[in-house]
Amino acid sequence: MTVNNQLADELNASLKGKSIPDQLAFIADKFENEIIFSTSFGQEDQVITDFIFRNQHAIKVFTLDTGRMFEETYKVLQKTREKYEQTIRCYFPQQSSVEQLVTKKGAYSFYSSIENRKECCHIRKVEPLQRALAGNKCWITGLRAAQSTARHDLPLFEYDPAFDIIKFNPLLEWQLSDVTDYLYKNNIPYNSLHDKGFVSIGCAPCTRAIKKGEDLRAGRWWWEDNSKKECGLHETSEMENNTNSIAKPLIK
Repeated sequence: MTVNNQLADELNASLKGKSIPDQLAFIADKFENEIIFSTSFGQEDQVITDFIFRNQHAIKVFTLDTGRMFEETYKVLQKTREKYEQTIRCYFPQQSSVEQLVTKKGAYSFYSSIENRKECCHIRKVEPLQRALAGNKCWITGLRAAQSTARHDLPLFEYDPAFDIIKFNPLLEWQLSDVTDYLYKNNIPYNSLHDKGFVSIGCAPCTRAIKKGEDLRAGRWWWEDNSKKECGLHETSEMENNTNSIAKPLIK
């Protein structure tokens, strides 16, 4: 099977409007053992994890452990494993790359410039993701259109040329209230940081709670003056061209 824009268009035409379990069942069958879901144990990802494990879809699940995650995130990983008794594979960054980065630039180089932050993200997230996605043709994500302006026009299915893979965004049209309602109704483990104002949760040094009225992604890399902040996992060409923001040095 060739993955390209045409295939993404065909999937959009045939599956838009279907229920998420039906969509997952269809693509699990279509892509067989070449379909994978990435979870960071955020609210959206916990919803998708429940859909996959509850319905026993033949979809591999993995997470990226950057080495700088919140303790609360690891607790969600443990609770999720215990609830579903299913495998969640963990991918770590290359040890040598992390050693070289910290030796050369220190433990907080990402605060000094966007280039340094993206370098850290590439080492800790993008490269491990490349290994995780290798050999797969469909990648399920927890992206929602309402999360940021950069994600507002995302399709349900899209071809990602950077990873040569079809991306499926099943929660695309969900609002945050839909996500939290589903979690509570189905008693699904979630990160306790969400109750403290953390909406989008990544690495501990790069994530803060958001303030009332702020964009849902404002808590990620908050020192950067850029509303289209991404780590490289879900970058589009538009985001790649939007790198004129100034990052102020910040070390706590």
